[in-house]
Amino acid sequence: MISVYTLTSSLHDAERIDSQTQDFLDSLHIQYTYRGADFSDYGKEGLDLIYVRTGGTEGIFKSISRELRKDRPFYLLTSGKSNSLAASLEILSYLNWKGLRGEILHGSFEYVHNRITVLEQAIHASQSLHGQRLGVIGLPSDWLIASGCDREAIHDRLGIDVVDIPLERLMRAYETVGDADVQEWEKVPCREGMEEQVRGAIPGADRIYRALKTVIEEEQLSGFTLRCFDLLTSLHNTGCLALARLNAEGFIATCEGDIPAMISMAIAKAVSGESGFQCNPSEMDPVTREIHFAHCTLPLSMAKTYNFDTHFESGIGVGIHGELPKGPVTLLKVSGHLDRYFIERADLVRNTYSSHLCRTQVLVRLREGSQAIQDYFLHAPIGNHHILLTGDHTKVLQELIHLM
Repeated sequence: MISVYTLTSSLHDAERIDSQTQDFLDSLHIQYTYRGADFSDYGKEGLDLIYVRTGGTEGIFKSISRELRKDRPFYLLTSGKSNSLAASLEILSYLNWKGLRGEILHGSFEYVHNRITVLEQAIHASQSLHGQRLGVIGLPSDWLIASGCDREAIHDRLGIDVVDIPLERLMRAYETVGDADVQEWEKVPCREGMEEQVRGAIPGADRIYRALKTVIEEEQLSGFTLRCFDLLTSLHNTGCLALARLNAEGFIATCEGDIPAMISMAIAKAVSGESGFQCNPSEMDPVTREIHFAHCTLPLSMAKTYNFDTHFESGIGVGIHGELPKGPVTLLKVSGHLDRYFIERADLVRNTYSSHLCRTQVLVRLREGSQAIQDYFLHAPIGNHHILLTGDHTKVLQELIHLM
């Protein structure tokens, strides 16, 4: 929801300013609630725009700003008429001097409309994160030596609670569910030569899925990250199919107990509506700007087509070989301390398959001129797991990060 508040000097003709206001707001083609000079609901819901209608309003803003929430940027909308841009510049300078964030929304009607649209989407995404409860089922995998997190920062800045759930809890849930009728998965093709082995693992993979669903329901989780490699020895199976299904159902489900990857996927889903593909860079070429990403699970809803394979490292269980649509993608990673982030626009140019990599494999080419391989991946990465989203979500993601 967009709310429009106004600042107006009493020296200007009210009837003329009101007429200009209606024409200007109509030209932006946005859905909004007009609040006028009544700021009592400011900051309570959605995107708030302060429409600086005239000059001479700087003192008015200074007076009312003492009572307004300051944890978000102030968005100063101006048409430029009646010295409104000049007043907006003075107000923004005051905000900067006070250490507060702000932005002037001014330019062509198309520019301002597009900017407001991005801001509204980012604020909606930010609000959707608040109140989420994400579980860490088992400890993070031992090899994630640089993937710690600051749970207090995650709670304070994103509104997300990260809770620990012992892996034994999942094991107990697993023991309480029996083998279900899994005929629907019999229709899914398997890698040639592996049909008997993979199909034999499907009932157990389904039990893991239903056990995770039990934990989700009992703990009231929006999602989780799972120390999944322990399942290889304890259950002689994998969580790949379970995570692929749960992500497709709208939960956040990530691998290896990777908390930063889980938080990154939560942010990705808040912006795009899909969980995204948690994957590892396996090869990259700084000259061609190409990166191979791979992992043994992905949301089934992301794949154009998919078949079943074994899990790469262990050669057991059920892994997913999916093919994603070609075209623009977004790469995302946020650090567990929320002090660093990586957002990059790229293009998925080819789906690949090699028996020497995790089962879903894509070749991505970074945009012309990008130095991300040299500057980020090869010099200052944020762990190994990254989230790949179909489509270009860079603007809204960057705005959401700015709101954190």
